[in-house]
Amino acid sequence: MQRRRYGNTDMLVSILGFGASEIGYRKVDATTVAGLLGLALDHGVNLVDTAECYHASEELIGQALKGRRHQVYLFTKCGHGSLAESPDWSARTLEATINRSLQRLRTDYVDVIHLHSGSEKILRQGEVVDTLLRAKREGKTRYVGYSGDSRDAQYALSLGVFDSLETSINVADQEAITLTLPEAQSKSVGVVAKRPIANVAGGIPSVPKTSMRWTIGPVYRAGL
Repeated sequence: MQRRRYGNTDMLVSILGFGASEIGYRKVDATTVAGLLGLALDHGVNLVDTAECYHASEELIGQALKGRRHQVYLFTKCGHGSLAESPDWSARTLEATINRSLQRLRTDYVDVIHLHSGSEKILRQGEVVDTLLRAKREGKTRYVGYSGDSRDAQYALSLGVFDSLETSINVADQEAITLTLPEAQSKSVGVVAKRPIANVAGGIPSVPKTSMRWTIGPVYRAGL
């Protein structure tokens, strides 16, 4: 499996990553997840991407990575955490869901925490960025990133604080190629190309549960 330097980080990531949304949304059992993830790791995949809102995904990943955490770069996302005591996109929600993610993933830290689809308005308020940077200082994450598209992603990049960008790039959505990738390249921000098949498999009931649509790749360093 080919690997590339991820932006300005010290990570050498596989060009394909394991995207873990569907294992949560489709309520895949732990044995199946362990088999899928084990197979991916055995074939050289070393990037696993999930999010705290993907139902049981983080718990399943945490179980499956038992004894193999050191073999992967672990990415998760936060922002809207379904916490009754605090609103989405607040500093309190971010802090609580980051802590919860670490517990679910059975790890002391993740390699990247992405702000999950926060709007430019939310970013301008500042507290979500401050909360992410505090998590980085406290060692809960090695790097911070932004996950989103269009003008919101463009504004996130303009802040100059994010090490990573997850954005949609596929045959049906190529806006990022001209809107955000050039700036990501100029700032050496690592880029994950998400929704590589435009989420097409999600609308096909006959796709088997073992489909490789659970792979998010390819993973790019911007400009390569």
